[in-house]
Amino acid sequence: MPRIISPAVFVLIGLILFGQGTYIHAKALLAQVLLERAFTETIATGHPVKPWSWADTWPVARIEVKRLRASTIVLAGSSGQALAFGPGHVEQTVDAGERGVAVYSAHRDTHFRFLKEVAVGDEIDVTTSDGKTFRYRADRSSVVRFDQSGIDPLTDRYELVLSTCWPFDALTSGPERYLLHATLIEPGS
Repeated sequence: MPRIISPAVFVLIGLILFGQGTYIHAKALLAQVLLERAFTETIATGHPVKPWSWADTWPVARIEVKRLRASTIVLAGSSGQALAFGPGHVEQTVDAGERGVAVYSAHRDTHFRFLKEVAVGDEIDVTTSDGKTFRYRADRSSVVRFDQSGIDPLTDRYELVLSTCWPFDALTSGPERYLLHATLIEPGS
């Protein structure tokens, strides 16, 4: 009897883990549909629109890498709750198109999965909540400890940093972060 129960227990545990993984990805995809709708309304009205009534955040930008057909809506703030639904605009960093470094972070296995495919020279468009689009060119990437980013928030340049956990294929989080650095090449239109 114990030999029959053991495989059944392992199958049940496997199904539960598979279900949790599927749930996380489904939630991320559904959230992006609702975020896209709220972002479109935010641009049209000029006022922040929450994607769902109980949300404690709202869309502030869209990041696109057209070569990869990647597009994702960015939320205000980078709390764990916000990052569960999309990339977050890191607090106390400038908005895209402003002098300084605009920093956006997201999970490597959902919204910033495409970062591993971005190459130096790729163009990254960031559309802000006022409808202006700023074009950046990827300059370089780096891997740093989470507490030693080397980002200079006081720079007089117009920069963008996209941040996610490293390595891309890890199963658990670690202390390292992947940073994609880009410089503004085209002012907002």
